[in-house]
Amino acid sequence: MKNMAYEVTVHAPFDEVQAQVIDALKAEGFGVLTRIDVHDTLKEKLDVDFRQYAILGACNPPLAHKALSNRPDAGLMLPCNVIVEAVDGGTLVRIVDPHAMMNAGGFADDPVLKDVGSEAAARLQRVAQALAQ
Repeated sequence: MKNMAYEVTVHAPFDEVQAQVIDALKAEGFGVLTRIDVHDTLKEKLDVDFRQYAILGACNPPLAHKALSNRPDAGLMLPCNVIVEAVDGGTLVRIVDPHAMMNAGGFADDPVLKDVGSEAAARLQRVAQALAQ
């Protein structure tokens, strides 16, 4: 999955890492628009036990506005998903790579979206680096 995401394993409990992720995203201008608690949802809907696992929908409003103003269908790539998952020895964080999303969505040749994607990628890479420290 490393071609689609930046991955970092943090040797700390899930709840602590999730808070660190939200803070690191905030420091790079991203807010969390959505939070899907997969553990609770699967318990409620299927009555199955699943590890702690959350999907955060992160958005940088200026970048989203620029992308959507250029191409409304760029909304298919929004928000930037971040997975926080309990694993043996800590918590795994996966942050979507905007370049991979642009390539998959057929947006890579659009110069405005290329700029937006590059800026988002740089910011999200810094989030991953902050978590790795």
